[in-house]
Amino acid sequence: MNWAVVAKTAGLLVLSNLFMTFAWYAHLKNLRDKPWFVAALVSWAVALFEYLLQVPANRTGYGTLSLGQLKILQEVITLSVFVPFALFYMGQPLKLDYLWAAFCIMGAVYFVFR
Repeated sequence: MNWAVVAKTAGLLVLSNLFMTFAWYAHLKNLRDKPWFVAALVSWAVALFEYLLQVPANRTGYGTLSLGQLKILQEVITLSVFVPFALFYMGQPLKLDYLWAAFCIMGAVYFVFR
């Protein structure tokens, strides 16, 4: 496995997920008093940057990683970005459910990468 390609793919996916998480959830905190369509337009604007990183990430990784491996890597990164976002940005409490979800994802990683 070409670990340089995997690292580049993962780095792009981390950046992509930062934008995705803000596009999907930050409006719940920052635009609560705005109409839903304003939140949608702002979210779409943020999501553009997600796609500008996500598409090259998947194109870079595909071939070195299978499609299933790319998807599981994406899910691991999504949770790795989402949990700190939920805790620190959105002020959500830490729940044991996050740990159980992480164990489930680790099982998926095992099966898809073995």
